[in-house]
Amino acid sequence: MDHAFISNDAAAAAYAVRQSMVPATVRAAFQPVAGSEAAEAYTRQLTHTHYENFSAVSILLPRHLRQDFCNVYAFCRTADDLADEVSDRDKASQFLAAFKAQTRACYAGTSTTAVFVALTATIKRHDIPIEPFLDLIDAFEQDQRVDRYDTFEDLVAYCNRSANPVGRLVLYMCGYRDERRQSLSDRTCTALQLANFWQDVRRDMADRSRIYLPRESREQFGVSEEQIREGRFDEKYRRLVEFEVERTEALFKEGEGLLSMIDGSVRPQIALFGKGGRAVLEAIRRQGYDTLSRRPVLSRWQKGRLVMSALGGCLAARLTGKARA
Repeated sequence: MDHAFISNDAAAAAYAVRQSMVPATVRAAFQPVAGSEAAEAYTRQLTHTHYENFSAVSILLPRHLRQDFCNVYAFCRTADDLADEVSDRDKASQFLAAFKAQTRACYAGTSTTAVFVALTATIKRHDIPIEPFLDLIDAFEQDQRVDRYDTFEDLVAYCNRSANPVGRLVLYMCGYRDERRQSLSDRTCTALQLANFWQDVRRDMADRSRIYLPRESREQFGVSEEQIREGRFDEKYRRLVEFEVERTEALFKEGEGLLSMIDGSVRPQIALFGKGGRAVLEAIRRQGYDTLSRRPVLSRWQKGRLVMSALGGCLAARLTGKARA
């Protein structure tokens, strides 16, 4: 262990990062920033250089919400990179612990790094509690200790912290705090996380030796861990993934109830989360549920169509608003 990291504070983290080959997001997580303007420029740049549902949504939002979404996205992206882009699990755990300390410092009003200097204004503007941020970090810390799940319920419990807080943060920024809307959001976020798991079975095993397909499901369909490791696709694996895809689809359907309960100015953008996840499920189906031979992906055209669909919804909402005015 790097002795400079024993104190677990931000300065020690910065030193350890300088000694490591890590992504720019990890380096930036522990570097002081000149001020709020530079901090917000950093979170915008980070958001707009990644194609993901969250970053695509930020571009389509009403102008007054865009910077806030960038600030929250930067937190999520950085925490994810601390967990998955640092090859040494012990060091990743140390980085995450330091990032958690920074989160608490942010709420104490002592932020110094770009992500948290930018995030401070968002937290104050929308009165966001600390729990969703801490839950996300807890889930990423769990990734360093747990790489297999026995039951579907265990996996959903993990999604409660790894995915659902993101949806709750989105609702806070859009002005919604009630449990009913948050519960419906949880369905979509859990489904989105699960869809990514079924899409990435091959990559998770190859890159991180992780299996998110629950043990009870694998045993039900007769799929062994060795089969997944060796990438052997067969009818048993096809039936397993089809089973998981269909119960994930049911969660997306339940989560759709949220859309009628939110303002039209943000409805198309939030709908993009569910549409993107369902598009992943459809890509898996088109591939015959074979996520071992190759990773199902959306083409640029498909991604563009999703964004254009959301853009069309945004324009329709604005025209409707003008007509009512």
